[in-house]
Amino acid sequence: MGNARLHSIHIHPVKAFRSLPLREVVVEPWGPAGDRRWMLVDDGGKVVTQRRRPRLALAVAELLPGGGVRLSAPGAEPVTVPVPRPGRTVPVVLFRDRFEAVPAEDDAVHAWCSAYLGTDVRLVHLDDPATRRPVDPQYAWPGETVTLADGYPLLLTTTASLDRLNSLIARGDHPAEGPLPMARFRPNVVVEGTSPWEEDTWTHVTVGEVAFRVAKPCGRCVVTTTDQGTARRGREPLHTLAAHRKTDGELLFGQNLVPLSTGTIRVGDPVEVLA
Repeated sequence: MGNARLHSIHIHPVKAFRSLPLREVVVEPWGPAGDRRWMLVDDGGKVVTQRRRPRLALAVAELLPGGGVRLSAPGAEPVTVPVPRPGRTVPVVLFRDRFEAVPAEDDAVHAWCSAYLGTDVRLVHLDDPATRRPVDPQYAWPGETVTLADGYPLLLTTTASLDRLNSLIARGDHPAEGPLPMARFRPNVVVEGTSPWEEDTWTHVTVGEVAFRVAKPCGRCVVTTTDQGTARRGREPLHTLAAHRKTDGELLFGQNLVPLSTGTIRVGDPVEVLA
């Protein structure tokens, strides 16, 4: 483990859109700066993700200075969305969490998103990540919050575990679907130089100057079966994870992290296991 390093960094300015690779990022208490501060909701305020709309994999959100985004997608002219001014909020539902978010101010933005998906959606922004949404209390420390990620501030994966998973897929029932790229798992930080599944044993790590605690393993969903370049779905990796990585009803790949400090992490930073 002494040679473990940060292999890559990824953020998702709009939840469920294509990931954006970075060379460095500031880690805030609730996650990487700019990660998942925007999301789409349906006419009932419920989050819209690749679970039901795999075509979101082809949509791109470029992060702009100040936190706005520039949206682009196949067949659509790009549109720029500034951070909305403080004021009116709307109730939203992200899985089991209910909280307030601020809708984009320009109706043309909502129309753009709705036209792309072929269903009525609205784009909303998380204005105050310090207070709006606590981390799952079953796994949280007091005061911990999260943005619009599924449940935790960061997701960590390792290249060694992906290599091992791909070797299992190659010997399994659907070898033609492999090898899978890491993009299927939509991590924030990818670590190289470990043993396969070594991250399962970690409880506290540092990446460069920033310390993290490992909250829990990440249970995977149908999004991992979605090709992030084509939006087509297959059976892997869930079929293989069900055979080799099923614990308490969850199919596990990766670890959920919560920052214990803040600072900048960079590709190539050393990764050290503290416990």
